[in-house]
This record gives sequence, structure tokens and C-alpha cells, in this order.
Amino acid sequence: MDIHEILKKYWGYDKFRPLQEDIIKSVLDGNDTLGLMPTGGGKSITFQVPGMAFESGVTIVVTPLISLMKDQVDNLKRHGIKAVYFHSGMSSSESRKAWEKLINGNSRFLYIAPERLQNDRFMLELRNIEIRLIVVDEAHCISQWGYDFRPSYLNIKSLRKLKPGIPVLALTATATPEAAQDIMKQLEFQNANYFRKSFVRDNISYIVRSSDTKIHDVLHILSRTSGSSIVYVRSRRRCREIAEFLMSADISATFYHAGLDFSIKEERQNAWQSGAVRVMVATNAFGMGIDKPDVRVVIHFDLPPSLEEYYQEAGRAGRDGLPSFAVVLASGNDKGIMHRRITEAFPERKIVKKTYERICNFLHVSVGEGYDSVKEFDIEKFCRLFEIQERQCRASLRLLSQAGYIHFIEDPDSRSRLKIVCEREELYDVHDISENADKVLAATMRLYTGLFTDYVYIREPEIAFRIQIAENSVYEAMLELSRRKIISYIPHSGIPMIYFPTAREEISSLLIGKDIYEQRKNAMTVRTESMLDYTFSAKDCRVQRMLAYFGETDSGKCRKCDVCRNNNKSISVSRIKEQDTLEKILGFVRSRPSGTTLAAIEIFCGKDTASTASIVSFLCNEGFLNCQNNIYHINPSVK
Repeated sequence: MDIHEILKKYWGYDKFRPLQEDIIKSVLDGNDTLGLMPTGGGKSITFQVPGMAFESGVTIVVTPLISLMKDQVDNLKRHGIKAVYFHSGMSSSESRKAWEKLINGNSRFLYIAPERLQNDRFMLELRNIEIRLIVVDEAHCISQWGYDFRPSYLNIKSLRKLKPGIPVLALTATATPEAAQDIMKQLEFQNANYFRKSFVRDNISYIVRSSDTKIHDVLHILSRTSGSSIVYVRSRRRCREIAEFLMSADISATFYHAGLDFSIKEERQNAWQSGAVRVMVATNAFGMGIDKPDVRVVIHFDLPPSLEEYYQEAGRAGRDGLPSFAVVLASGNDKGIMHRRITEAFPERKIVKKTYERICNFLHVSVGEGYDSVKEFDIEKFCRLFEIQERQCRASLRLLSQAGYIHFIEDPDSRSRLKIVCEREELYDVHDISENADKVLAATMRLYTGLFTDYVYIREPEIAFRIQIAENSVYEAMLELSRRKIISYIPHSGIPMIYFPTAREEISSLLIGKDIYEQRKNAMTVRTESMLDYTFSAKDCRVQRMLAYFGETDSGKCRKCDVCRNNNKSISVSRIKEQDTLEKILGFVRSRPSGTTLAAIEIFCGKDTASTASIVSFLCNEGFLNCQNNIYHINPSVK
């Protein structure tokens, strides 16, 4: 089937967006391809269309975000396309069913977390699957120069060795020229096929506002703009505080961060996307995979760590092409905060190693054990027990993850899952269960499909609302049905997890290499200074400086950022002053019927003589004045 027919059949679009078709044709020609497409540019189409264009086989998509992985699989299923995923939080039963679908040809797309490629058994089983395309989403994660380097991405090389000759499509929204070259090098591209969409977003006005009372400036901005908005902050506590402050000022707002229960996050996200809530106050946990076209304002209450992250988050404004604003609030304290982040992100190596040892002890993982296991990790309890700061613990976890010793899953899917384990006929013979359990079972079967064949995600509040009982009563009924072996019920859990890609090492063998520590620290310093320069230097157009960071050096001034607007105001003021001087000169010369000299005009104006001479010259050239023998007269034709 032609790629345009596929686009129309499954997605309902008549034509591709810019660059999409070029990338798709490159992939179908068998070329390794890098697509650099800013947020909202339609990256998923570039691999989903070719994935459906192949007559058979599977497209593997490597992505670091479990939530995004699931959203994409759900979206494909809604379009009638079969897809499965694997990640470290799945049960063995779920993994087995996904493999059965793959082996039986019941899936065109396979989404995996990069850590899965460290699993020898997974790689062995993958040999029997026909792979047609390897997709690396968020490809900047493989580059040492990228702002979110993840060593697990380096395992993609083993996938290339397992399936030689299969083309690779690498996709990212933000990459500097150095990062782009490094991505192609790390993924062992045969040729540099590099498609880059301009980072220019003409409809967004980028503004930096100096502020010592940020929360009041947020209110000021939102009170003078309209439409859906996002306020990004770096603190969960501040999320709630700002949202409550806005609501007290009669602005519809809610907040979102990774620590919230899944059902609450889903409810708030849906309320914001539907327009029931105007403002979402959020940490950077909010936004990935969100494609709301009518966001008019994105405000950064705190400075983001890099221009890459800022561009991506600010780029969630104005995806419908209409005028929008991206505002950074900057205070005098922000420079110190940004520099402290660098120190906090890189604790001493001995602290990182000690944290690893304590985590293993906390999770009861002995030396030589733990390989390919997943453990619930209550980070708050851990930090209280060992009396360490949570920020330092998280920094150590990040470095240990980059070194490949553990993988910290901050936001596991906490939705409840349910499967009916008895035969369909046996349900008619179920006796002696409570009235609530009977109602809950009946409501669940009406609300959800596929319960007899696989685990299905459910929402207890939805079931409770349907049969008008308390949510806790639904939970108790589920446990009762589970005890009776009627269902298998996995309640939701918001506790983070740790995945061990290797067995526990002796602390003396732990290696936090130069590439993980010094090089990453230097790279973070460069990104921090670039973000500070963008924020605190007002000498050049902000968009020009941001585009230059991403390798676009031939862009003109945007004329919409605060720097350009201030410069335009200066020019306007200058022109007003020139006009005032011009009228004064004409009035003075008119009052001298016998004419006057330039020196007399300059004395009369009493200001910059060079400027006065320039205006007099202009008046002569335009025919307002005549000059004979250095005496100036009004042109008789001038009224």
C-alpha cells in the first residue's frame, strides 16, 4: 500500500507535515536516518507509516518512558494497529502473552525500554522475530553530548549486531550539532542521512521577565492573557502552592507531579486537556506525549537546566500556529541556584558507592544476586532510615543508572490490573459472595473487555461511580473475588521501583568512570551557562541566540521577543525625538525670512550637533529646505 494511502487509512490525514515524507522515504530505501524534529512535529508518523508499509515483520521502537510507550501502543490499537510493549515493570505472565502475540504475527510494533536489551534471554528470543526497522526515540539519550544521556541506550548497538542490515531511524526533538554527529556515530550509521527541521516557531513570542515576586507575576501574566496555560516549576510543593494561589484569585488551576497517584494525574490531565481547567502547574513530569494544540502561554517559574529542555517545554505552546507566549521569570537568586544544581547533581564518588551499598542492603539484595530483578523502592523511607538528603540520593541514583548498575523507575504505571481467571461458564455457579462483590464483578465486565484473555487496566473510581458505592468498598470486593480465585487483581501502587540489570557488585568493584562523572559534569556546566546567558543577557535577539545554540546561524531577528521589542521601542523613541527636532528646525528657519546658517540652527537646537546636521541634510535632500551659499531657506512649495 502507498504511504499516502496508509496515512489516510489509519490516521485520516491527506498529506504529510514538512520533513515526514522525506524521512519515511529514506527509511523505506533502507537507509540509516536521523530525524531532528522539534516538539509537536509529528515524529511518530515517520516510523509508524513505514512500519505499516512493510508487507510483514515488526518495527522495534526503543523509548525510555514507560508512560509514553503505553500511550503510543494504546493509540495504535485505537487506529486498528496491533502493537505490544516490554518494560521492567511487567509481570512474567504479561511478558509471556506479549511474546505469544509477537511469535504468532499478531503485532506490527514492539515497544521496549532500552534496559531490556541487557537481558540475554530477551535478545535470544528476539532472534526468531522478523525485524524490519529499528527506531530509537529520544535519540539524544545515546549521546554523551545530549542533555539526558542514558548508558542503557548504548545497548542498542547489540541490537544492530543481532539484526545486521536492518535500517535504524533515530528521532529527537532537540540536539546540538555535536550531539547529532555523536548520535550517528554511536548508532554506527553507514551514511549520514540527516533530516533537520528548523527550530523556528514564528508564532511564539519568547519573553524573559525580571521578577523578585514570581508568584505575583504569574498571576499578572495569566490575568492579562487568555487560553490554556502551563506553569513549569522544579518543586512538587511549589506546584500545589502556586495552583492554590491562582485558584484563590479565581483562575482555574490544578497541579501535576510524579508523586501523585495515577488516577489523580489522569483526572487532572483530562480536565486540563478538555478545557475544564485553564492552568496546569507542573514539574517536568508533565508534558511528554501531550499534544494540546491551543496552549497560549507557557511560564517557567524556575529556570530549566538547559536550552534543550526549555525549548521542548516552551514548544508546547501554540501548536495550532496561533500567537502564543513562552515566558521565563528570572530573579537575582537564579544564577546561584543553577550553579548549586551542578554540585548537587554530582556527589562525591564515595557517596555514590555508599548509596549503592545501602540500597542493596535495604532491598535485601546480596552480592552476586539480583540480576534482572525488580524491587519496590520507597525512596522517602530509605532516606529517613539512613538520614540522607533525598536530593543527594536521587543524584546518586542517576549516576548509578548511567553507569549501568541499577535503573530507577520513578513513575511506574500505577493503574490497577485485573484478569478473570475462572472459566466463563463457572461465573454462573458463583455463590456465597457479598452483594458488593457481585455488583463490582458485573460492573467490571460491562465496563472493560478482554478480561478473560489478558490483564486489563481498570479504574476503581469509575467502577464505584457506576454502581454508587464507596471506592474502598470496590477495593474490598476485588480482594474478596481474588481470594475466591475468580479474578487475579493487582492493585495500583505509586511506589517507585529499582531494576537490577546486573547482579550486585562489591563496592570496591564499582566503577563510576570519567565519561559518567567528569565529562557529564563539564557538559552540564556548558548547558547551564548557555541557559544563564539566554536568560540574563539582553544584548541580542533571544530566538537568534537559542537557534544558534542548535546550529542555526542564519536566522534573522524574531522581532517578537522582549529584546527585539525593547529595541523597537528605542528606535520608535529615537524617531519621535528626530521628528520633534525636525519640526523645530523647520519652524526656526521659517521664522528667518532672510535665511539662516547651520551654526545658528545648531545653537537653537542646543543638542547633538552631528544629529542636527544630519536632520538638516535630510530636509535638504527631501526638498523641505534650500541651501545657497551656506544659507538655508524654506522651500516655497512647503506649506
